[in-house]
Amino acid sequence: MEIIEKASAKINLALDTPYKHSDGEPEWNMVMTSIDVADYVRIVDNDSGKITVESDSLFLPEDHRNLAYQAAELIKCEFKIDLGVDITIRKNIPVSAGLGGGSSDAAAVLRGLNQMWKLNISLDKLAELALQLDSDVPYCIFSQTAKVSGRGANIETLHKLPSMYFVIVKPQISISTPQIIKKIDYKIINHKSVDKLVNSIDQDNYQKVVDNMFNVLEPISAKKYHDIVKIKNKLLAYGADNAQMSGTGPTVFGVCKTEQSAKHIFNSIRGFCSEVYLVHSL
Repeated sequence: MEIIEKASAKINLALDTPYKHSDGEPEWNMVMTSIDVADYVRIVDNDSGKITVESDSLFLPEDHRNLAYQAAELIKCEFKIDLGVDITIRKNIPVSAGLGGGSSDAAAVLRGLNQMWKLNISLDKLAELALQLDSDVPYCIFSQTAKVSGRGANIETLHKLPSMYFVIVKPQISISTPQIIKKIDYKIINHKSVDKLVNSIDQDNYQKVVDNMFNVLEPISAKKYHDIVKIKNKLLAYGADNAQMSGTGPTVFGVCKTEQSAKHIFNSIRGFCSEVYLVHSL
């Protein structure tokens, strides 16, 4: 049997980490939305019992280090499945970019195998399992605008965003999420209100949404990777209503109310960075 799943990228409209758990893992308080840049994950079961992963990206591991591989292994072990699976990933989401590409691929595998093997697992249960892989995978199971809290498993889906466009810019650097998390100083971190953004989305108020975006990890990543600040400043100078880093970076996105404004920024900044995307929220 063959299934093809779409794995959409995500951006963080709000990102806070209120405290650190005793095991060192962060508590999250975030608002995420999915955008129309996506990988496509082809899943075919086999009789060998083995898991294989292939992709068209030179930067993606194709063994147990790959989250998609780990997702298949998790389902096989959890439900004692003897069949194997061959996974092929067509990459469109930049790797190590703060856009959740690996997490979204893993979520696509979980959804696909749930359907293929007729496991009848609810999305909520699938999200619980997904937390064993990475904190972003539970959100990617749903892939719609949501408030995400706890260690990543508490997903509260929100209203559709007001009409808006994003110019996504990925500089030619990669950032290790665990390294950034280690650098968080909870005594000086500048916490902000996620609920203000949630209320703005509920009100379908574009300007309030833009005004209440934030990412408390941006200063940490930007201190080491100065391109983050340079790109943010260029997006704002070219006319974005706001701009910020997604996740732990290095990707930065600018927000516009109209497609015309977004196209102007897109065309202006392409000379500065090679990986630039003009997208809207799903």
